[in-house]
Amino acid sequence: MAGNPRTFADVQRTVLSCHKESTAEDKMSFYDSWSELYEQDVMFLDYRAPLLVAESLAAVLHEDRDKALVLDVACGTGLVAVQLQRLGFRNLHGVDGSEGMLELARSKSVYQTLQKCMLHTESLPASSGGFVCMTTRTSTSNQLYKKQLQAVIEKMEQKGLWERVGVQEIEHWEKSTSVHEDEQDSKYISGIIYIYRKSRCQD
Repeated sequence: MAGNPRTFADVQRTVLSCHKESTAEDKMSFYDSWSELYEQDVMFLDYRAPLLVAESLAAVLHEDRDKALVLDVACGTGLVAVQLQRLGFRNLHGVDGSEGMLELARSKSVYQTLQKCMLHTESLPASSGGFVCMTTRTSTSNQLYKKQLQAVIEKMEQKGLWERVGVQEIEHWEKSTSVHEDEQDSKYISGIIYIYRKSRCQD
């Protein structure tokens, strides 16, 4: 590899700098700047969420995967959609707050539509039917986003717009980048996969 290759220490510094960002706008600006190195960096972290999300949805949908509408929330660069497409899903739609991430997701040509959307300040696309996939880390540094995500889920459930399909806690989500996030002496942090079915009466 030409130049100086990335190291885990480089990735660690990058992730920790994200944790210091206080506002949602600051975080999106960070993700815009990180987007070009994002996929390379998450490989260092042994980031398993995209494959696990795809397998979780595939486990509950055995037929007509090519027709099932799937909304990938906080889709990033499209890693989840790549795995979903591998398992036969074709009607994929994504939303993310970072335009830099969305640009890379578009380049993969795996989504039918992509839309910029800030989860806690804007309404998610309301096309009726289909499934919603979301993930979050449960580490200390990610508690604010976790609360925001759970608030959105609770609101949609209370309105009868989303029906829970499955919520799965994953112990080894990705490698920890901080000793303060190590859980029970593990080198990994945990995460959660949320899969919901959207009501057909939203339109």
